[in-house]
Amino acid sequence: MKIATVRATPLNLPVTVGSGTRTKSTFLSLCLVEVALDDGRSGWGITAITEEEVVASIVNDIASHALVGMDPLRHEQVWDRLFWLLAPRGQSGYASHAIAAIDLALWDLKGQILGQPCWRLLGGARESVPVYATFGFAFFDRDELAAAARSWVERGFTRLKMTVGHHGLQRRDEPRPLADVIREDVERIRAVREAVGPDVQLYIDANCSLDYFHAQALAQRIEAFGITFFEEPVAQNDIPNLVKLRAKTRIPLAAGQNEGLASRFRDMLAAQAVDVVQPNACITGGFTQCQKIAGLAAAFNTSFANGGAWPHHNMHLHAGLANGSLVEYHSVAVECCKLVFDDLPEPTGGMLALPGVPGLGFRPNRERVAELAKRPGSRGAGKA
Repeated sequence: MKIATVRATPLNLPVTVGSGTRTKSTFLSLCLVEVALDDGRSGWGITAITEEEVVASIVNDIASHALVGMDPLRHEQVWDRLFWLLAPRGQSGYASHAIAAIDLALWDLKGQILGQPCWRLLGGARESVPVYATFGFAFFDRDELAAAARSWVERGFTRLKMTVGHHGLQRRDEPRPLADVIREDVERIRAVREAVGPDVQLYIDANCSLDYFHAQALAQRIEAFGITFFEEPVAQNDIPNLVKLRAKTRIPLAAGQNEGLASRFRDMLAAQAVDVVQPNACITGGFTQCQKIAGLAAAFNTSFANGGAWPHHNMHLHAGLANGSLVEYHSVAVECCKLVFDDLPEPTGGMLALPGVPGLGFRPNRERVAELAKRPGSRGAGKA
């Protein structure tokens, strides 16, 4: 039983965001990786939030040749070989994404070989996980944002996340003053809080789009709205700025969904920079590295949750590990997954039940993937 082939398929998927009178057509990209064995079995992994063609090239042109003939159950050996091949001096970025996708495919295979779902192989701590719905995007105006929030609560979600900052630093030369951006964010948060009442947990996410000065100003002006956590408030997840911000606000801080190295989480934890660490199994080196980061979080008695979407993969991590917790049900990413995969579980009452099927419990539809791969898409639009 050896690895026979490793193949990546880049996809830029058409999705419609929103509902009712306010919708937006966009694209979201991901890279699908298949690891096939010499006995005909296949495992599947994904990565996202980056340029899918670059990751596919790394997998197809570099990583795949190094893995042929290896034992798929020796995922620590595979992970270490990939690290020294793709990131020998501690680089992150695309290397981490490629490793994550391959690692998830190997865990999918491991589950199939051993006849167990991945969440059980990771520890089997619980059979369902709590989810929060990411619903609040920049193209909604205040009234539409409030209506969308009420709609998600009516669907049984009591934990909601909305974006803030809206690529503020990236777009500051339009001109688009950051002071105006956060002033509008305050009113948008106010509208959502008034729409859903005090008992719904509300999270905000700046996607690393603010500097310290404006992140602090925003945090101080919204403390009264009962924010459960402020995710990626500052550019580059800059640790000294996170430490300063955490000392200036009562709102808990979260970060880490796009980090590629366990050492970055060690540094965040040692500096007491965040209240919640958020490795993403589809980005942060797969289950193999994420379970080690979860161990770091446990040692520091710090919360460990999922940021960065892709709930159907991350649910296995948080169901498997004792300190697992929240999984992000990102509405756009979920729609992308529905295009690619069959048999995805749906949340009920704000909880996502884990499948009992060996491996990940869902598989891509090859015919649909083949058709989607032919679409030209729209480069640069896939970062909703």
